Amino acid sequence: MNTLISTLRNKAPDYLALIRFDRPIGVYLLLWPALWALWIAAEGVPDLKLLFIFIAGTFLMRSAGCAINDYADRNIDGDVKRTRDRPIPNGRISPKQALLFAAVLAILAFILVLFTNTKTILLSFIAVILAACYPFMKRYTHFPQIVLGAAFSWSIPMAFAAQQNALPNAMWLLYIAVVLWTVAYDTFYAMVDRDDDIKIGVKSTAILFGDDDRAITGMLQISVIFILALAGPQFNLGLAYYGGLIGASGLFIYQQQLIRRRERDQCFKAFLNNHWAGLIIFIGIVLHYFLPS
Repeated sequence: MNTLISTLRNKAPDYLALIRFDRPIGVYLLLWPALWALWIAAEGVPDLKLLFIFIAGTFLMRSAGCAINDYADRNIDGDVKRTRDRPIPNGRISPKQALLFAAVLAILAFILVLFTNTKTILLSFIAVILAACYPFMKRYTHFPQIVLGAAFSWSIPMAFAAQQNALPNAMWLLYIAVVLWTVAYDTFYAMVDRDDDIKIGVKSTAILFGDDDRAITGMLQISVIFILALAGPQFNLGLAYYGGLIGASGLFIYQQQLIRRRERDQCFKAFLNNHWAGLIIFIGIVLHYFLPS
């Protein structure tokens, strides 16, 4: 038993590195759309049990996604400057161990979903398929960011299903907006690795868009704000919500300024800044229900 505890203690830092525990940006970007949907579906008073399930489930599924991603990229991460120090290419964790850990995390997330309703449980199977497929898409298509967007947005129908046991048509406006938002910010992320990805044959929207990357991501961001604005009247959202959209618009403009020279560090900074865009929209939603009408 002491040997087992010692082994687990020694390996813990490697597993924490595998799930990017020290880099919670992925958790935030996955969590904000889920919280938008929960608050809107519950009209400002989400079920506390569901709130816990979605927060914990977001962390577990993002962690599982990181482990699956590193397993899928085990033969190429060593050739990319940003990823060469990850646990698998460094030999600190084997591919089999990473895959097993991802399975354990996904099972824990599924156990949480079992405390919701049948509709949410059925939707969770689609979430797992999307999360498992995404890491492999960069080998076959220049649009892995769309698959990531579909996966990151799937918390929206799950939240409505859990809270309302229904999937209202207006909900899909939120879903589409988050898909487009994800494509935009993950293109910033892919711009960081573009030179390395071209050398090793990995595909991305950053490579596909080429010199039009700034224009296309800008149009995607405009579309996100427009679609979210269309969703406002569908859910009777008021001025505080639109104030959040104005704040997010300002951050999108700032991100475009950051990527104007396509410098690696600045593109990564633009990617990270999307956490604040998601947060400010969430604040707008919360304030709409908190402030007197």
